[in-house]
Amino acid sequence: MKDLFDKIYKDKGPLGKWASVAEGYFVFPKLEGPIANRMRFKGREVITWSVNDYLGLANHPEVRKVDAEAGAEYGSAYPMGARMMSGHTDLHEQLQNELAEFVNKEAAYLLNFGYQGMVSTVDALVSKDDVIVYDVDAHACIIDGVRLHHGKRFTYKHNDIESIEKNLQRATKIAEQTGGGILVISEGVFGMRGEQGRLKEIVALKKKYNFRLFVDDAHGFGTLGKTGAGAGEEQGVQDDIDVYFATFAKSLASTGAFIAADKEIIDYLKYNLRSQMFAKSLQSQLVVGALKRLDMLRTMPELKEKLWENVNALQNGLKERGFDIGTTQSCVTPVYLKGSIPEAMALVKDLRENFGVFCSIVVYPVIPKGLILLRLIPTASHTLDDVNETLDAFSSIRDRLEGGVYKRLSASVAAAFE
Repeated sequence: MKDLFDKIYKDKGPLGKWASVAEGYFVFPKLEGPIANRMRFKGREVITWSVNDYLGLANHPEVRKVDAEAGAEYGSAYPMGARMMSGHTDLHEQLQNELAEFVNKEAAYLLNFGYQGMVSTVDALVSKDDVIVYDVDAHACIIDGVRLHHGKRFTYKHNDIESIEKNLQRATKIAEQTGGGILVISEGVFGMRGEQGRLKEIVALKKKYNFRLFVDDAHGFGTLGKTGAGAGEEQGVQDDIDVYFATFAKSLASTGAFIAADKEIIDYLKYNLRSQMFAKSLQSQLVVGALKRLDMLRTMPELKEKLWENVNALQNGLKERGFDIGTTQSCVTPVYLKGSIPEAMALVKDLRENFGVFCSIVVYPVIPKGLILLRLIPTASHTLDDVNETLDAFSSIRDRLEGGVYKRLSASVAAAFE
């Protein structure tokens, strides 16, 4: 019999094998200083394009004041216990009611964390007789939720309506045999590519197929739609989303999440979400902070307007300079380049050390081999100077990449892993 850890000693995984040269710099980097458009990395000031603080609320003085006052009043523990036992308060109810109204749903329920909340919601919505149909590019939290499902599940090609319909046909045949139902899962905004899920087209399929739609709108909430209510509002189909999910970790610059739906659905979920039933309640300090942030989202449209001013300046500037930013329809700004993982390391080091630009790097296995994805997240805190400096930096690093500079610099790193 093998030692359980044998596989760990022999294979660190597609990302873990790079740990000795990547950790602390390319992965698990340490950004220092207040969350802002410019922070410090390895002792240097860098323009920060990797913080999901879309509306610039993380260090807004009004937010900091409310957070501090709530911390002083409630501490970081209250209330103690799970919501069903001893962790329920008027503040939790108030936030749920305001969130439901904001996203145009009958009811909402708070979640401690987005990831665990998504996993648990998927688990609670389906039984072994049901069928799940979901986008192949779905976020890891959706995939992990689907893994808990004991019934059939099918992936459809990313944002491909023809593929969705084919899988709905397969799902319908199975559901008719088992007596179950169908759950379709899409993201409002796909966090790597920046594309909006094709919610309007998916909703139109309800005329032909009997299914319920669950949307993860983590990146759309607060950034899309006339009021900021998300991708459903942007596409005019918010009422047709059966279960709506969003997190506080993006536009609201905090911790926590929520689901929203018809009251009867929420009443069912709050009694069946294992990750909430058996976990401590979201502390009141965070609940009060979320109420303040939501109020600012509702009453200060200038925050979203400034965000999109920066988004448009960055994305238009990149396209004008010939960069491939895919088909993003959101704030998420991917820049696709061709190169190996060692070249990507050399490129990003140059970008940070010599140009003072910090953005996330994505490589295989998240994207296909031979591609480098530099992912930029514009926020309301950025300035047009930040945008212009970054555009100049990207032009320079592309020239160096195409000229073979990074290939030569990365040769020693590549040889170490052959």
